[in-house]
Amino acid sequence: MRKLPIFYNALMLTGVNLLLRLISTAFQVFISARIGAAGVGLLQLTLSVAGMALTAGIAGIRTATMYLTAEELGRKRPENVSWVLSGCFLYSLLFSLLVATAVYGCGQRIAGDWIGDIRTLGAIRLFAVFLPVSCLTGVMTGYFTAANRIGTLAAVEVAEQLCSMAVTTAALLFWAGTDPGRACQSVILGSCAGSVLTLSVLALLRILERPKTGPRIAVAKRLTQTALPLAVADDVKVGINTVENLMVPKRLALFTTDALAQFGMVGGMVFPILMFPACILYGLADLLIPELARCNAAGSRVRIRYLARRSLRVAAVYGILCGGMLYLLAEALCLALYQNTTAGEYLRWFALLAPMLYCDAVVDAMNKGLGSQRICVRYNIFTSAMDVALLFLLLPKYGIQGYFFSFLVTHVINFGLSLGLLLKNTGLRIPFRMILTAVGCLLLAVLTSCRMPGLFGKIAVFLPLALGSMYGSGILYREDARWLGQLWKIGKNPEKNE
Repeated sequence: MRKLPIFYNALMLTGVNLLLRLISTAFQVFISARIGAAGVGLLQLTLSVAGMALTAGIAGIRTATMYLTAEELGRKRPENVSWVLSGCFLYSLLFSLLVATAVYGCGQRIAGDWIGDIRTLGAIRLFAVFLPVSCLTGVMTGYFTAANRIGTLAAVEVAEQLCSMAVTTAALLFWAGTDPGRACQSVILGSCAGSVLTLSVLALLRILERPKTGPRIAVAKRLTQTALPLAVADDVKVGINTVENLMVPKRLALFTTDALAQFGMVGGMVFPILMFPACILYGLADLLIPELARCNAAGSRVRIRYLARRSLRVAAVYGILCGGMLYLLAEALCLALYQNTTAGEYLRWFALLAPMLYCDAVVDAMNKGLGSQRICVRYNIFTSAMDVALLFLLLPKYGIQGYFFSFLVTHVINFGLSLGLLLKNTGLRIPFRMILTAVGCLLLAVLTSCRMPGLFGKIAVFLPLALGSMYGSGILYREDARWLGQLWKIGKNPEKNE
């Protein structure tokens, strides 16, 4: 059986991610309607702390598992994968149990002092109990991604999402009511149930593979060299982001009386819509890490440049189209989903940043696949610390506009640094004028279409104008359309289209 190219698997993951994100966004609308904007704000704070604990417990193990497994498979040594997974499991258990113990023991202080609402104590402690399960799930999903078992992984992810939503919905309807504290606990309970299901199924599937095991190999040094830089980067970034999220409502309260509601609108309403289209790219981003790791191990520089160039162009074109559409539909979307026009105004602010945010997800994955974790640590520390400092200064004086300005500045800097690193690693060249041209195409299409009457008229003008300007300026090539058509030819080697 011939191995399918990476983009076939990306298309498969794209469909799954789109379905899951659609379900998740609809579920977010359901929760928002049930507990209100202030309740969503409290939920966002709880999930932010839970996310920090999960990141600390995972300690870079998911990406490390993908990277090490891909290296062994790329060097034709599948018998070593069992030793890689054993080392990853031990590593994950050690870190996750330490973090879980700390979170459970400090739960009351976290809920009362950090979040500022003791009603979240139950959710924090419940999350701590199931934290090791969630971390071990990261090991298994990392392995299945690197082993190219994308169909299996996609099916399990769908089952996990459905299980999580079913448990959360049952808890909300029959126990939580409209109480925000119980709502937080219900969401955490559903997430934990999904993790238990995923870990059980993936572990069983790995056992049923009856893998061959070769002589013992040294894993500890390679694992720590790969995982610890990722852990430091992720912990610092998420830790600073958590500090930011906990700080925002308090500093925002110095500017407005509905600070928690505004925070809930941005974090719980605007960002889910803004990043919903990005799920189309997440499948590609997940697959780029092990694929580039295999290519790097095999010394396939031509293949690396090919994937980097194609992936960047796809992300840029898609981001421009989505950013413009989100800008034009912002108020209508938020009114239909949340019955909230203020959220629509906020969404317009962030919509034009979509091309940068979507490209950044792909660039970050490619840098990880090429083994540049340590350099990314410095970038994340620098920009995240800058974000906290800017928010601390700007929020009391400018409110939510200060939040947007800080978001814009720090994300532009971070993306510029990450893109520069990728270009250095791959040898690609992207003229700065090309980036300015892409921004110009987006602004031209949006500003022109805004003059048209009605949503249909705006969209009817935006899409052809955006595509035409990108084609005319050299961002979108005719060969891209031919390339997309060739993806449907099973077994076609994309390197031949170079």
